[in-house]
Amino acid sequence: MEITYVYTKKRSEFGSQCNFTDRPVELLVDILPDPTVAASFIQRDLCNMPVQCVQQMSEHEINTERLETETEGVNHVEGGWPKDVNPQEQEQTTRFRKKVEKEESYIASLTILGSLMEHCIKQNNAINIYEEYYEEEEEVQESTEEPPTAKTLHVLKDPNDIKRTATSLSWHPDGGRKLAVSYCCLEFQRASKDMSFHSYIWNLEKPNKPQMTLKPSSPIVCLDYNPKDFHVLAGGCYNGQVAYWDTRKGSQPVEMSIIEQSHRDPVYKVIWLQSKTGTDCFSASTDGQVLWWDIRKLSEPTERLILDISKKGTLDGAAGATSLEFETTMPTKFMVGTENGMVIACNRKGKTPAEKISSTFCGHHGPVYALRRNPFYPKNFLSVADWIARIWSEDTKESSIMWTRYHMARLSDGCWSPTRPSVFFTTKMDGTLDVWDLLLKQKEPTLSVKVCDEALYSLRVQDNGHILACGSQLGTATLLEISSGLCSLQRNEKALANEMFERESKREKILEARRRELRLKERGRSDQGKEEEPKEAEPQESTEDLVARAEKEFFQAIESERKKREQEQQKLQTPISTVKVEEAGKLVS
Repeated sequence: MEITYVYTKKRSEFGSQCNFTDRPVELLVDILPDPTVAASFIQRDLCNMPVQCVQQMSEHEINTERLETETEGVNHVEGGWPKDVNPQEQEQTTRFRKKVEKEESYIASLTILGSLMEHCIKQNNAINIYEEYYEEEEEVQESTEEPPTAKTLHVLKDPNDIKRTATSLSWHPDGGRKLAVSYCCLEFQRASKDMSFHSYIWNLEKPNKPQMTLKPSSPIVCLDYNPKDFHVLAGGCYNGQVAYWDTRKGSQPVEMSIIEQSHRDPVYKVIWLQSKTGTDCFSASTDGQVLWWDIRKLSEPTERLILDISKKGTLDGAAGATSLEFETTMPTKFMVGTENGMVIACNRKGKTPAEKISSTFCGHHGPVYALRRNPFYPKNFLSVADWIARIWSEDTKESSIMWTRYHMARLSDGCWSPTRPSVFFTTKMDGTLDVWDLLLKQKEPTLSVKVCDEALYSLRVQDNGHILACGSQLGTATLLEISSGLCSLQRNEKALANEMFERESKREKILEARRRELRLKERGRSDQGKEEEPKEAEPQESTEDLVARAEKEFFQAIESERKKREQEQQKLQTPISTVKVEEAGKLVS
């Protein structure tokens, strides 16, 4: 290293010399603990950083037994030659030497092989320190586990003064140390002029402020990390554009789609596809389109699908998409949740738009906000909409195989646990997080946690299933740690969950067949009625007459119920002596 400039200072400019002396310990300030501050204290997780102080060295070994036997064999030959071998003849000595070496090497190899076999036998007879000897006690211990709980780890608040909704969450694929949160006001024409467009990436080890800011030209509605390249994120904007960011290149988007070739409504979901290049993704919007993109060229989509159930391929009859689902084990299949409560199963292999829309599932009264396949059994999927969550099977299309009860508050999001096949999570508009364990309870959630006072809009679980994040209406992302019983795979859980799903699927198939049979019978009766022409056509009632008759029947039912309750109350108020006299009179008669 070259010294380009030397800083110098005179001794006289240093000031007087410091003299240090020893003195006893002295208490300067004593700050007593404040119990009022302890309520707002959030314990931070310990961060374990392994450090190796010894130089790393590789293990190396070499086998020298054969070399020793060879040299011994040669020395033995040189010690005494047979009578038929002349030591002066090089050809004879070379031939005899090779013969002896061959025999000696064979004996040495047998010796080595014997020792190895003895070592293997000893190793196989060793005690397994991980063997379970007391299974009964372990079962008792499992039955006395702690109750399911959820603990708040961090609260990540929107740093802007005007709060926005945390519409989407995405965990960093490498260990989940970072969380990307998109912020956007989804209420139509309610966004103020001073509202920020920025979204943030948070580092959980430093949760006080965002690690990085994403600066789009329009608010980001959804975000998703690239599972192959951890530095790349794809986002869908409120104005319908699709953009991607590279965290190594700054806060500005690397490229954005052209408005003319983009969606016409907000992009509610962006998902990365399984491809060799790792640059393909697709997006869904309420304009009724699903577009496929290659981030290397966002000037136009590579493919386009219009969600027209009538299979005419027109945007006028298309259903708006509010959720999207893609499973990497099924590269050609994907599912779309629509605004009218319908789930559309699609196949990308189809050559025409009619072939791409394979089937539909109807069962909700409002927009489908979440759509997730079970990570262990992909043919079963979860849909969250209106006031209920339903579990479907691809084999039964007329109705769902399982469902929750109707809640008082609307559901906003949901997802499966990545570690347990029978556990899923749902969020509600009253700020509550529900954890459902289908093997334990099916009518009520196993755990219900009041996360915040405002509505919850988004939910995402880490890959280990231990930590989940909830986004609220005021831009707060709350990180919760659930107990080990809700994220650890239980004994025989996969088999039990599979048996439960199969049993419910068979039950729904039987009910479907019965309903189909009843419909055919009803159709046959109606056809017979049409063939027999009536002699005198009965006069059809008008709409007003029908409404009046329905009101009359309704009030009659209410009046009869009221009289019934009054009679029951009179019986309860009747004195005991009167009842006994009446009973005696009945006996005499």
